[in-house]
Amino acid sequence: MQVHQLADVHPDAQIAENVVVGPFSVVGPQVKIGPGTHVMNNVTITGDTTIGEGNVIFPSTVLGATPQDLKYAGGETRLEIGDRNTIRECVTINLGTEFGGWVTKLGSDNLVMACAHIAHDCIVGDHVIMANCTLVAGHCHVEDYAKIMGIVGIHQFATIGRHAAVGGMSRVVQDVPPFMMVAGETARVHHVNVIGLHRDGLSDERIAAIRDAHKLLFGPNVTNRSQVLAELDARPDLTDDVRHLVEFMKRTQQGKSGRALEAERSA
Repeated sequence: MQVHQLADVHPDAQIAENVVVGPFSVVGPQVKIGPGTHVMNNVTITGDTTIGEGNVIFPSTVLGATPQDLKYAGGETRLEIGDRNTIRECVTINLGTEFGGWVTKLGSDNLVMACAHIAHDCIVGDHVIMANCTLVAGHCHVEDYAKIMGIVGIHQFATIGRHAAVGGMSRVVQDVPPFMMVAGETARVHHVNVIGLHRDGLSDERIAAIRDAHKLLFGPNVTNRSQVLAELDARPDLTDDVRHLVEFMKRTQQGKSGRALEAERSA
């Protein structure tokens, strides 16, 4: 463990042997940091926060602070961060709340760029990219391989589907279907995220099936998407990707205001 003499690491914190902690960083008593993680200068890690292996945490980041939720009453909630994440300058990720599952989670192999915020009770998967000033409100889910461009605001309880892409300066108020590209002042589906899918390693055959489903679900002549979903759902030959898309959209339609997780809150 390489702790700079100007860092403040609580003696009760559990820090692996080869963790680096830079000057003027503060690490609280309930914090656990795994091997190979590099905490740069002026970082604050507090609360019941667990950080895995090989992460790089840039200056002025704050992890595990109290949720920005007026209902939070000081419960023993936590923040869990996986492995090999790059968390850039001024990122803030809050603890969970008693009302939202008690935990905020960031998976592994993610890039969270400068000034992004991940609020209480959010669940972020693996291989996600959040560009600068992405603001994720409470209780959101971001599935694996999602890409969120800069200055995007995401409404609480929204879900960003896997391999989806959200264009810069968008306002996301409803669930974003997997594999799709959305953008706009009120974000809507424009087309399949073909370039992103290629970069993520999907084959041409998989992408072709997704594009066929997109035409059926989001084409200009679609008048009854619920009927199209029902017809697709009844087909036995759907690929795994298209099946995931159909199930995702069925949950969204059963939700409130286009957000499946809102239904869970109401229940």
